[in-house]
Amino acid sequence: MKYSIVFSFFILIAISCTQPKNTMKANSSIEILDEAALSLINPDAQIEVISQGYAWTEGPLWLEKEQKLLFSDIPNNSIFQIDAKGETSLYLKPSGYTGDAARGGETGSNALILDPQGNLVLCQHGDRRMAKMNAPLDQPKADFVSIVDNYQGKRLNSPNDAIYDKAGNLYFTDPPYGLEFNVDDPAKELDFQGIYCLKTDGELLLVDSISRPNGITFSPDQSKLIVANSDPEHAVWYQYDIVTPGVVENKKLFFEATSYVGKEGYNGLPDGMKMHSSGNLFATGPGGVWLFDENGKALARIATGEATSNCAFSSDEKTLYITADNYVLKMGLK
Repeated sequence: MKYSIVFSFFILIAISCTQPKNTMKANSSIEILDEAALSLINPDAQIEVISQGYAWTEGPLWLEKEQKLLFSDIPNNSIFQIDAKGETSLYLKPSGYTGDAARGGETGSNALILDPQGNLVLCQHGDRRMAKMNAPLDQPKADFVSIVDNYQGKRLNSPNDAIYDKAGNLYFTDPPYGLEFNVDDPAKELDFQGIYCLKTDGELLLVDSISRPNGITFSPDQSKLIVANSDPEHAVWYQYDIVTPGVVENKKLFFEATSYVGKEGYNGLPDGMKMHSSGNLFATGPGGVWLFDENGKALARIATGEATSNCAFSSDEKTLYITADNYVLKMGLK
C-alpha cells in the first residue's frame, strides 16, 4: 500500500509538471459551414491544449464557485481538476469503480453533473449506476450514495451521460461501454441499451432504447430531448418531443453523420454534447465538435484532430471546454 501511494504521488507530480500552458492544438481547425455560426464562433479562434497525458478524457464540468474544471479519465478510474491558475491535480479516485476484484474495461466515471442541490453526480461505469458523491465539492472523497442501479430488478449496463430537468427529474443513457467485454459481457443483464428518466417520485421510466445511446440534452425550453447514438453503423442524433417527464413522442432524426465515420480527419462518433442558451447545439461527433442550429442544420465544425468525447461551457458561455482522447482543450466563444 505504501508503494502504491508513493507511486501515485509521483504520477501526480509528473502530470502537474508536464502540463502545457495554453499551447495551440496541432491539426486543429475551425470550419464554418453556415454564416449563422459566426454569431458564436470566431473562425480565427485558437483551440488550446490546457492539459494532456491521460488515457481517455470525458465528462467536463465547470464549477463556477470553485473556479475549476473537473473531468474524468475513465480507464484510470479518476477525476482530475484544473484550477483557475491552470494547474492540474487529482480530484477523486476511485471515481467509477469501487469494487475489490480486479477487472478491465472502462471502469471510471463518465459524465459529471450537478444535481439541483449542487451535489456532484457521476455516471459510474464500473459500479454500473448513477451515484452522488457524499461530500462537498471542495472536500471530495470516494464516498458515494447510489441514485439508481437497476431497471425492473436487472442491473444497468454502465450509465454514460445524464442531465436534470428543471423539475429535478434525471435523464440518463445506458450503453454497454463500461462493461469489461462491452455488449457481449456475460455480466450484462439487460438485453437492450436504454434511455431512462428517474422521476422525482423514484419511478424509473424507460424513455426509449437505441443501439448505442450516449450524449443527452434538452432544448433550452426543455420541450425536446436530444440523444446521440454512437453506433458506427448508424451514427446519428435523435430528437424527441417530451410529453411528460419520461414520456416522449415524435422521434425524429436530428442529424446523421454515418457517412463521415472512417473518413480521414473524422475520428470519433456522436458522443457528449451541450446546449447553448441560444438554442444552438455543440455536439461531439466525427472529426470534433459540431455546431447545429435548433433544426439540426450543421453550422460549423471544430476539428480537434482527435476522437472527441464531450464538451462543456463556462458559466458565462464565453469558453468551450473539450475532452478529446488524451487531451483537455479550450476555445473562446463570442
